[in-house]
Amino acid sequence: MNIGLVAHDAKKKLMQNFCIAYRGILNGHDLFSTGTTGRLIEEVTNLNIHKYLAGHLGGVQQLGSQIEHNQMDMVIFLRDPLTPKSHEPDVNSIIELCDTHNIPLATNLATAEMLVKALDRGDLDWRDLYK
Repeated sequence: MNIGLVAHDAKKKLMQNFCIAYRGILNGHDLFSTGTTGRLIEEVTNLNIHKYLAGHLGGVQQLGSQIEHNQMDMVIFLRDPLTPKSHEPDVNSIIELCDTHNIPLATNLATAEMLVKALDRGDLDWRDLYK
């Protein structure tokens, strides 16, 4: 399955720790991430990440394009709701695209853990029918 990984600056360390904890599950899937987040994940996990541009330089749009073309099966977007972003409309577009195209989306750690555990159990295999 194709999994998108995105994290705001304040959540990048949390994303690294999440990927360390679930490295065994994530390793069996194709991972996509915005540039900086992807590099940081690779540094601590040795997972292979397909990296887009940095989020504010177009990486969010690249992820959005994959969602629109049904090439993403799940997105984990650890966002910082307390700090406004200059590119907030781009960020919100990912959420809207996931809702529009029925892509499972986690925006916090609790939901991310539930999605990854569901992925491991095979609960998201229905995504294969969409392709």
